Amino acid sequence: MRTAFKSSQQTNVERRASLKIGEVSKRSGIGIEALRFYERSGLLGRPARTQSGYRVYDEGVLERLDFIKRAQVLGFSLDEIKRIIADKQAGRSPCAEVREIVRERLQELDERMKEMRRYRKELGAALAEWDETGALDGHVCGLIEGTIIEQANPAPRGVSKGRGTRKR
Repeated sequence: MRTAFKSSQQTNVERRASLKIGEVSKRSGIGIEALRFYERSGLLGRPARTQSGYRVYDEGVLERLDFIKRAQVLGFSLDEIKRIIADKQAGRSPCAEVREIVRERLQELDERMKEMRRYRKELGAALAEWDETGALDGHVCGLIEGTIIEQANPAPRGVSKGRGTRKR
């Protein structure tokens, strides 16, 4: 009798949650491994399982995945997205936190752009000086080897180190 109840219960789960992971992946454009990662990370709830152990999701998972993709495109980290989702699930509006995160992100971008403009100016000056000097002998390239490196002024994130002007 217990087995029959389990089968009946399982059939109900399969009716409510009808999308297998491959279908969710195809419809959302998110890979199966990413879906499993989102589940392990808590971005997605644990899906129901069929009797044979397959994950089955309800249609609502597609809305959640769309939200996650949109938030990522806007620059939110997975941890930030998880907090936003948790706030909503706890009955709190996450919009104030979202605005604050974006304000902070804009400040960071302004600073990075400032660093990049400074870096571009320094590289331009170095190139102009190197164009006047011409090729220099060195172990590999005398232009680079003769460059004074300012350790206190590292290259902006995402840009290799090695700025400065040549020694005279």
